[in-house]
Amino acid sequence: MADDWEQVVAPGPTAGLTGTPARPLDAIDRDILRILQTDGRASIRSVAERVHVSRANAYARINRLIDDGVIRGFSARVNHERAGHGASAYITLKIVQNSWRTVREQLQALPGAAHIALVSGDFDVLLLVHTPDNRTLRELVLTKLQSIPEVLSTRTLLVFEETDLDPDHRATGH
Repeated sequence: MADDWEQVVAPGPTAGLTGTPARPLDAIDRDILRILQTDGRASIRSVAERVHVSRANAYARINRLIDDGVIRGFSARVNHERAGHGASAYITLKIVQNSWRTVREQLQALPGAAHIALVSGDFDVLLLVHTPDNRTLRELVLTKLQSIPEVLSTRTLLVFEETDLDPDHRATGH
């Protein structure tokens, strides 16, 4: 069943970079997104049956969502602690003005970097990292992050517990 999925799974390097605005999403597109967010391994056949369209229609819609950059890729939700990353933290950074692109490249290369966001407010960047332990986290902050010349200051917020919200939970509020 998943065989027909392999053609869709890996968007090419230009996926979502068409230069044209994404087309509006209808109820079927939103249902497809919800299904794939819950189970990224769902087959085209399964998706088509659940949204009541033909396989060809589901395949075309998923490809359009990929081409438009609505779907950026497919991944697994990982329990970081069970995967050997027992320490997680959000790290806020203040950076030199106009250095975002340079800093982002350096942050992407950090081991354990999971999410990077340019934000507004009291700091400039929010970085989520997962490391094997607190010692490794300390080294990442004190040795790697603070050695980046454009990083003016950091603040580390340890994550004690985290919960991924699935699309059904977000949609219903339960």
